[in-house]
Amino acid sequence: MRFEGFGPGALRFFDELAENNDRGWWHANKARYESEIRAPLEYLLDDLAGEFGEAKVFRPNRDTRFSADKSPYKTAAAAVVNGAEGTIATLYVQLSATGLVVGGGCYHPARDQLARLRAAIDDDRTGAEIDGILAGIARDGGEPGHGDKLKTAPRGYPADHPRIELLRMKGLVALFEHPPAAWLHKSKARDQVAAGWRSLAPLNAWLDRHVGPSTEPPDLRGRGR
Repeated sequence: MRFEGFGPGALRFFDELAENNDRGWWHANKARYESEIRAPLEYLLDDLAGEFGEAKVFRPNRDTRFSADKSPYKTAAAAVVNGAEGTIATLYVQLSATGLVVGGGCYHPARDQLARLRAAIDDDRTGAEIDGILAGIARDGGEPGHGDKLKTAPRGYPADHPRIELLRMKGLVALFEHPPAAWLHKSKARDQVAAGWRSLAPLNAWLDRHVGPSTEPPDLRGRGR
């Protein structure tokens, strides 16, 4: 085990970055990012890889090509664990000035995946199953069903459906949100991530069983939501 916590100035780094989001400040402070945030995050993920799989750490640079906000750097550090080939669900972790977020589920399903997701939520058997899974996550302190949603019922589903809130979702994820605390700078942060990911395992298993991978061409994925 190599992870001993994020650096003592990790959260302050993000606060300062929000005030000075430009290349000059970033390069002057990059060593802080590498030592207090990036390296500890990689150690944490390495420690957990044996149980949860290899993770990918996102680049700190923002893609500003299609955004009115041209700030070049993200004000959070994050990583994702993708499932095996043929699965849809992921695990997620993010550190920012507001603390630690541990998440999982299906964030951006393709059109065919979203159709299967809604069909599984609609079905009395599988819908009751996901209700129970999300209730379990809530008991563990998570926020189930978090994500973007439609303003009204999706086409083909009644507005008074017993699981209408889930049907309105454009994906299905759940999050554990941890505000800043002293344990973020200790090895306990690894235990919190592991506990959250374990709690999310039934959600991810349900998604892999009932939604699965997309069969659409890549250029059609994400349309028609």
